[in-house]
Amino acid sequence: MPIDLASLKQDLTRRMDGAMETLKKEFQGLRTGRPSPALLEPVRVDAYGNNTALNQVASVSVAGPGLLSVQVWDKSLVKSVEAAIREANLGFNPQTEGQVIRVPLPPLTQERRNDLVKAAGKYAEATKISIRGVRRDGMEQIKSAEKDKKAPIGQDEAKDWTDQVQKLTDQYIKSIDTVLAEKEKDIKTV
Repeated sequence: MPIDLASLKQDLTRRMDGAMETLKKEFQGLRTGRPSPALLEPVRVDAYGNNTALNQVASVSVAGPGLLSVQVWDKSLVKSVEAAIREANLGFNPQTEGQVIRVPLPPLTQERRNDLVKAAGKYAEATKISIRGVRRDGMEQIKSAEKDKKAPIGQDEAKDWTDQVQKLTDQYIKSIDTVLAEKEKDIKTV
């Protein structure tokens, strides 16, 4: 099956965009000085015999500076939701008031901020590895197209395509570094 540069770049861009979206979602879960409902996204609740995402059994909102509010829809799940938040190892101590669970966010210590910066760096590095994997797939497609007897591309064309894929990769790696620097600044801001 012959490939062309436009469709190859489109496929690689789509896959690299997916890796960037994953990184941005992971960064949302990293706590900064501001409360965000995304902080509770990793929480899984034992509901109706299933391990369910918190947003499937409750709504999470910002109730004020340093406070999240979790409105549980089913009264019978309040204790399960509270336990799930407490056991998620996020450092939160939820307080129940009827069907509403208040989650005060403790102030970040310098040590915790440093840990969050390290975690952000790990997420960014994993995304870079993913981007490089996509680049490798693109390079392999170019090599196989160069060797293909039915629809060969010349060495010069293969070199041009390889350069295009590398430029695309470099652009995404630079974007990851920029997003990481912004997140680190956000985390370190007191």
